[in-house]
Amino acid sequence: MTRSTSSEELRVSRHISRFSPNGGSDCVEAGPVLDGSDRIAVRHSHHPEGPIIVYSRTEWNAFLAGVRANEFDFL
Repeated sequence: MTRSTSSEELRVSRHISRFSPNGGSDCVEAGPVLDGSDRIAVRHSHHPEGPIIVYSRTEWNAFLAGVRANEFDFL
């Protein structure tokens, strides 16, 4: 994982979950970095000019596997 800033001008095909309340204004945005690196960029939709966290494909896949296995259901 690398922490990036929006000023680095990463081109990202961003997506907001259809499960996000308020039309996506209270959610994170995630999507592939459009540079052929197979990385995934994530940012807070409330703060689009704020920090961006960039994950390798391996890191992202591990996170998704954890989500699907309910590892992050903290309620």
